[in-house]
Amino acid sequence: MHPVVRKVAQGFSDVVFPPGCVHCRALVSNEESGTGAAAGFRHLCHRCAGQIEYVTPPHCLTCGHPFYGVVEGERMCVKCEGLEPAFREGRTAVLFKGSARALVIELKYHRGLHVLEDMGMILRRAKHLLDLVRGAALVPVPLHSRKARERGYNQAELLAELLLAAAGGGTRLEPLLRREVDTTTQTAFDRRTRMANLKNAFALAPGATLNPEQHYIIVDDVFTTGSTLNSCARTLRRAGALKLDVVTFGHG
Repeated sequence: MHPVVRKVAQGFSDVVFPPGCVHCRALVSNEESGTGAAAGFRHLCHRCAGQIEYVTPPHCLTCGHPFYGVVEGERMCVKCEGLEPAFREGRTAVLFKGSARALVIELKYHRGLHVLEDMGMILRRAKHLLDLVRGAALVPVPLHSRKARERGYNQAELLAELLLAAAGGGTRLEPLLRREVDTTTQTAFDRRTRMANLKNAFALAPGATLNPEQHYIIVDDVFTTGSTLNSCARTLRRAGALKLDVVTFGHG
């Protein structure tokens, strides 16, 4: 569809079926586009869009969580104590709370593919994240085949595609991993339990090969304890990846 036609069609659709804010559920009108950091969102109202907490340096070099105030000495935060990362660095775009959390939940659990437009805009604004991603091979955290069939898509892969479009510069998508173990949701578990549940959960995808000179970045929706990302990193590290980092949409 021609861009002009698409824009007209979208405008007509918004008039007939105005989008609702995925956080507060209020209607989002064209007149309520907002300004500054709150501008341009289609599925967050001006007030909720303005509450998104973007992450900028300085931040923890392991998980990407922001530091506040003057930073001296160690660059690993208390959230990463005991993680023993198999990757070099982690970065995130926003804090996983409020409006940003609502976007992830809508995508992950309610088949809300429409929010990808807003999530892509957030990623495009995360300059420090795109600087790391540019020119790298993006490796999405895989879903188990059962969960992929139920959901119909892998949210980590969709986010990797958004990063690919935003970063350009030789960046590419390489789905190098597969999930061998169908684990239950890890939300309620601490790091030690998560790591035990995720032992041997990931393996290389059939036919996957790695180049030790290539920069690989594992992509997921949220950094919580880092257990899933670290399990993926260890699998890639054993396969020969030497330049290995992680990126997430949110941190929480």
